[in-house]
Amino acid sequence: MEISKSDWKLYREKIADWQENYMDRLNKEYIALLSSDKGNPSDRFWKLEKRIKRDIKHPGVMIEVRKSSAFFDIADLIRMKVITFEDLADFSDALKEAVRMILNR
Repeated sequence: MEISKSDWKLYREKIADWQENYMDRLNKEYIALLSSDKGNPSDRFWKLEKRIKRDIKHPGVMIEVRKSSAFFDIADLIRMKVITFEDLADFSDALKEAVRMILNR
C-alpha cells in the first residue's frame, strides 16, 4: 500500500511540529535532570551527555522522511510516544487503518 498524496503532504507538514513538541519535552527533562539535587554537578553533566547521545538517534529528534516508509515511521512515532493516535485525526481512514495494522503486529 502506498501513502496517498494528501496524506504524504500532511505528514511532511506535521512531522516538524511533532519533532519540535518531542524535543520540547526532552528539554524539560534535561532541565529537571540538571536542576536535581541528586549527585554532584559533574555526575549530572555526564548523565545528560549520555542521554543526549541516546536521544539524538530517536525518530522524535531525527528521521529520514521517505514516502516508502511513512506508515512504519508513523507507527514508530506512536510506539515511541512522540505522538498519539489522536494526532492522526486529520489523516485519511486508509492511513489510520494501515498504521493500526502495523501497531497490532
